[in-house]
Amino acid sequence: MIPFPSKQQQSNIARFLDRETADIDALIVAKQRLLDLLAEKRRAIVAEAVMRGLDPAVALRPSGIGWLGNIPAHWEVERSRWLFQERDERSETGEEEMLTVSHLTGVTPRSEKDVNMFEAESTTGYKLCFAGDLVINTLWAWMGAMGTARVDGIVSPAYNVYAPGPRLIPDYIDALVRIPVFAQEVTRYSKGVWSSRLRLYPEGFFESYWPVPPIEEQHEIVRYIATEIAKIDRLRAATKHSIALLKERRGALIAAAVIGQIDIPEAA
Repeated sequence: MIPFPSKQQQSNIARFLDRETADIDALIVAKQRLLDLLAEKRRAIVAEAVMRGLDPAVALRPSGIGWLGNIPAHWEVERSRWLFQERDERSETGEEEMLTVSHLTGVTPRSEKDVNMFEAESTTGYKLCFAGDLVINTLWAWMGAMGTARVDGIVSPAYNVYAPGPRLIPDYIDALVRIPVFAQEVTRYSKGVWSSRLRLYPEGFFESYWPVPPIEEQHEIVRYIATEIAKIDRLRAATKHSIALLKERRGALIAAAVIGQIDIPEAA
């Protein structure tokens, strides 16, 4: 049977739900805002660490590069062409791990992602990529689709792969290329008529400049970022869980009210 309360009861239920769900919705909005703030903090922590280092009292000097601004006086600045070498080795079998490149997750194995995109009949001839290599999605570089590979594999021939030299460690490279200001910088060297169709080719990438901290300091920066990001990610996970519980509470409250499991006058 379908419950059919009187019009007065329906009005009472509607008023009750408006009031109660408004409180829950306000909490959900506040927690969503917290997630936004945590995302901003996450980006700020990474950007500050890779562009300024960890010592707030360190002496700074002008880098001479617009997007970098002032950097620690003991850091170097170097053009990409002297830090990386393009890798264009091809798979003979196509049986290696297929890797994807995203502005959200960087370089990850396709097997770890739920993707339904078109898959080529054969991946023979795809570009080889080794752990530590920088991989750039040529078409989506302007969005930040780049990062360093964690495992060996293959990537689309349309991507560009760069083997880093000894002056940069892979995790520092990954952190730097994933900050929005770096994507904006390399966009300057991309080619294309439309902003959404810009392509970053090797000759453009090699024109960009990088900050080069001492190797040990790069390791310290990477460890610091990992620690701070882990803290933020734990808080994000807890906040997302609480949002899910609030949404469940909202749905359960509505269901209980409309089927008569709550005494509305008393609850109100």
